Amino acid sequence: MAQSSVSVSSSQPVTPPIPIGMRFVALFQNLATLTLLLLILPINATIVLISLLLNILTSPLKKKQITVTATEKKNILISGGKMTKALQLARFFHAAGHRVVLTETHKYWLSGHRFSQAVDKFYTTPVPQKDSQAYTQILTDIVNKENIDIYIPVTSPIASYYDALAKQTLSEHCEVFHIDAATCEMLDDKFAFSEKARSFGLSVPKSFKITNPEQVLTFDFGRETRKYILKSIPYDSVRRLDLTKLPCDTPQETEAFVRSLPISSQKPWIMQEFIPGKEYCTHSTIRDGVLRLHCCCESSAFQVNYENVEHSKIREWVRHFVKGLGITGQLSFDFIEAEDGNVYAIECNPRTHSAITIFHDQLQQAADAYLSKEPIDEPLQALPNSKPTYWIYHEFWRLNEIRSFSQLGNWMKNMFRGTDAIYTFNDSLPFLMVHHWQVALLLLKNLSKLKGWARIDFNIGKLVESGGD
Repeated sequence: MAQSSVSVSSSQPVTPPIPIGMRFVALFQNLATLTLLLLILPINATIVLISLLLNILTSPLKKKQITVTATEKKNILISGGKMTKALQLARFFHAAGHRVVLTETHKYWLSGHRFSQAVDKFYTTPVPQKDSQAYTQILTDIVNKENIDIYIPVTSPIASYYDALAKQTLSEHCEVFHIDAATCEMLDDKFAFSEKARSFGLSVPKSFKITNPEQVLTFDFGRETRKYILKSIPYDSVRRLDLTKLPCDTPQETEAFVRSLPISSQKPWIMQEFIPGKEYCTHSTIRDGVLRLHCCCESSAFQVNYENVEHSKIREWVRHFVKGLGITGQLSFDFIEAEDGNVYAIECNPRTHSAITIFHDQLQQAADAYLSKEPIDEPLQALPNSKPTYWIYHEFWRLNEIRSFSQLGNWMKNMFRGTDAIYTFNDSLPFLMVHHWQVALLLLKNLSKLKGWARIDFNIGKLVESGGD
């Protein structure tokens, strides 16, 4: 597999010194984790080596079932190369006979997914929010150099807008499977999204746009049947999981909490009705307003397990919404199913969702869902017997939370009934390189700076900083 990079220089922000106590904690944290990875390395390497050797030995016996012809073969560019969902998309298109080029920002040049057999070439780009013009230019250069037919962004919460901005330029050179900047801005704005859904006659929680703390402090909560929560409309990695219910127990507590938030006209918030119920997340692939691929999973704050749930009400909600927008792209939604059975869309994220990993056993069909323009009656959905996906290193970490034999039994049951989202027998090298190259190098970098972290997200392929995402 060929590997390339395109780079530009960028200045690094000056960070404040780390307190001595935190340095010792970071030293121990990084060294201990690296030691654990080193202990696991022989097991991982053995699994991957056996998989590679068996693939070499059995490859002459395998029958190719790729239906794409030479004239139909596409060159496909996918961003977000550090994330599992980008690897999953690459596997979709490779299995269908297409050629995949993968990109990621300079910081993640060490992406373990670049070693996948599904990836033909790998490039790095500037961070789009730091220099959007340079980012667009580098993408354009890659598109022209590799004769790209279609660009499919796999983005972080912030970067989805910059890919939407780049669409206008890139569309002159290839198809861009992404929404435009105005639609992206609307969907990312929790209040604007809620109002748009309401205009389509779809169910969403009652909500108010907040630009001044006084709007909350003078609100008559006594007239409401449910409590409310506050969410920042601009992406806020620190406060996004804060679900403090309003009003608090006392007016003083309510005022103290509200005034602690950075609410302003420049940084507006949404005060949203809190509806108790079961949470769901979705991934939807849409072309010209038609829902072509869809999955729905039960959700949680830190989601690293995905199992498809058949939920016709949610699917029809999404179908109605995307038809009204008439867009092409990828959207993920968060829903609440209330106790009365009604579903409410909480927010929309205009980007790929990691739940797409549950299509691991429908590779060619998923590729067709993205590329085909043929009319369809129903979107592609996960098979009834599709194995749930997990990240095995996350599951190993959860062993330290087990306190009883019944919990251990449930853990083992989930392990055997599911499958790792990164490892596949036919493409095993990323399983080694993500855990013992990509993450190990990130830990070594943190160790050199005596910098700590809150958790390792093997799904996203990064170290999540304390209080951040």
